[in-house]
Amino acid sequence: MNGMPSAAIALPLPKAVDVTVSEETLTVDLDDGRTISVPIVWYPRLAHGTPAERANFQIAGAGYGIHWPDLDEDIGVEGLVLGKRSTESPNSFERWLRRRRLAGQGGPAAQAKR
Repeated sequence: MNGMPSAAIALPLPKAVDVTVSEETLTVDLDDGRTISVPIVWYPRLAHGTPAERANFQIAGAGYGIHWPDLDEDIGVEGLVLGKRSTESPNSFERWLRRRRLAGQGGPAAQAKR
């Protein structure tokens, strides 16, 4: 056999235990004691959500994901640990944003009316 032997080591994936979303940051506390913070702009739906919409989340998938029902946003813990940004296409995000505007949700103008 030529070269180095390879072995894949499967590390256990941590689970989310708490979530905080501020105007600037998504912060997730994990069950292994770590806290991961990423810029909210990595996830445009969160960035365009109201504080109330961002606060309404559910830890899903036995702790391996986070779901925001008001924003139709799902973020996996594995992606956060790996430092991955949203993979939503610009066209998909624009359609979502257009629907929100038509419904009068989100954005600075809608928030000012509240």
